[in-house]
Amino acid sequence: MEAAKPTPEHEWLKQLLGDWTMTGECDMGPGMPQAKTTGTEHARALGELFVVGEGTGEIPGGGSGTMLMTLGYDDAKKKFVGSWAGSMMTGMFFYEGELDAAKKVLTLNTQGPSFKGDGTTARYQDVITIISPDERTLHSQTPGPDGQWKRFMTATYKRVKK
Repeated sequence: MEAAKPTPEHEWLKQLLGDWTMTGECDMGPGMPQAKTTGTEHARALGELFVVGEGTGEIPGGGSGTMLMTLGYDDAKKKFVGSWAGSMMTGMFFYEGELDAAKKVLTLNTQGPSFKGDGTTARYQDVITIISPDERTLHSQTPGPDGQWKRFMTATYKRVKK
C-alpha cells in the first residue's frame, strides 16, 4: 500500500504548528462571572498528515490540566478529523468538520460527555479561527434550548515560536 500524500487541507493544518500562549474565558453558568484562564500549547507534526497539540493550563474553577488534540484530514470522508482528551475528564471527543470557503474557520463537530454530569452525551462544536499567522482563536459551543449554538468558551492563542 502506498503512503497517503498531503493535500491542501493537510497544508492548512501546518499553520497550527509551533508554541503558543493561550488566554481564555469560560461561562460558569447563569449568574456566575466568566472564569479567566491561561495556558500554553505545543503543536507538532505527526508526519505530513496530522497535527498533535498538547496544552497545559488552568481549569476554570481551580487546578490545572493537560489537553491533547489531534487534527488531520480524511481524504475518503472529505472531512477534517481529530480528537480531544483532557486530564480533567474520563470522556473523549472525536471530531469531524469542514473549513469555510475563505479558509479561515475550521468548524469541528463532535459529541461528548455532557457538562451536566448526568452520564449523558451532548453535541458540541469546536471552532478554530485563523486571525493572522501568529494568532488564532478556539471557541466551543453547544446548542441552547432554542437550538441555536451558544458559545461557552473562547480561547485566544498567540504564537511564541514556529
